[in-house]
Amino acid sequence: MDAWLAALTLSAGYNTRLVTLGALLLGAAAGMVGSHVLLRQRALISDAVSHATLPGLAAAFILIALVQGDGRWLPGLLLGAAASAALGLAAVQAMSRHTRLGEDSAIGAVLSVFFGLGVVLLTVIQAMPVAGQAGLSGYLVGATAGMLASEAYLLGAMALGLLVALVILRRPLLLLCFDPEHAWTQGVDLRRTDTWLLGLLLAVTVVGLRVTGLILIVALTIIPPVTARFWTDRPHALVVIAAGAGALAGYLGVTLSSVHPRLPSGALVVLAAFTLFLVSLLIAPRRGLLAHLVDRYRFVRRVHCRQGLLALARGEAIFDPTTLRILRRLGHIRRDGLATAQGRAAARDAHQEERLWTYYRHAYPEEAAQLGSRRLEPISRLLPPDLIDELERRLPPESGDQGVSGGRR
Repeated sequence: MDAWLAALTLSAGYNTRLVTLGALLLGAAAGMVGSHVLLRQRALISDAVSHATLPGLAAAFILIALVQGDGRWLPGLLLGAAASAALGLAAVQAMSRHTRLGEDSAIGAVLSVFFGLGVVLLTVIQAMPVAGQAGLSGYLVGATAGMLASEAYLLGAMALGLLVALVILRRPLLLLCFDPEHAWTQGVDLRRTDTWLLGLLLAVTVVGLRVTGLILIVALTIIPPVTARFWTDRPHALVVIAAGAGALAGYLGVTLSSVHPRLPSGALVVLAAFTLFLVSLLIAPRRGLLAHLVDRYRFVRRVHCRQGLLALARGEAIFDPTTLRILRRLGHIRRDGLATAQGRAAARDAHQEERLWTYYRHAYPEEAAQLGSRRLEPISRLLPPDLIDELERRLPPESGDQGVSGGRR
């Protein structure tokens, strides 16, 4: 328990504190970049970029090992991974632009070829008489337990730089993702801005290699934006919430990894992100499952209440037990099934509203179709008073006995 508390309060040691803060910054940057990628509907391209880092990472290790005997030099490894990822990204762009292949097919081809090449190079590394081969596994699934302070400084500075770049470029990026045509009219160079976005995605992938690993970094760019999508429809708020979710996932995942060093940090970060996603899926106020269940219950309740009141207005018997229970609970009928004074008044109002809605659907079919199930709400909440007065003036007289509704004969 003391180890947990020390890790959560960033008092478990200087190096652990640096790594945790670096992961927090990385999660925020990944969430922000992933939000723009998600809005551009190009989430899969992050998968291709992450897998394309493997051959560059392995090739850089081989070159560094041949020079100094130990290939575990973080700046060189990140440069190699960045070069390989950039090459893979360029291949995806070229294939999708200059061939008949769609972007998804190009991503699948580049992902498999580059990752296969990386696996071959890893096999070559295992046969080399150099030190540090075992350390490469940390770049596959993430490993922060043995990170040096210099490495933590480097990753933290790079993550902070990414956040600064994202803040500077937030306006053209959001215009590009949300409304490209409007962005073009505002003088935004769409191709250059798109290149910036892909470059930022590449940078996040490279920075996250040490923390989450190349296999799982894609989850950190997708899960936080999807989590944020449950809470808002506004693009700016989506980016902010995704950044917060990514930062919290990075903080919790690396904290767990510091308490249990044998567990890969990347998997823990992704599990923390998924936990936030699951919580949002369940309890988000507008899009969560609980909210949907509550809305469904209210909808069914309104349907039974409306149908029951219309039956009272027409003098018809009600047999459905759910309808009877709801009308009794609202005080519209007595226990013997007879309408109360309140129920008779409500039945007359419901009958009049049904007539108004029927005439409104006939006179304004397109506008009425857009309301959908909201027609179960009081008409005064949805239509302006002057339109309601017009409908009442134009409403044709009804004929026949209307039970308790008091309709004209």
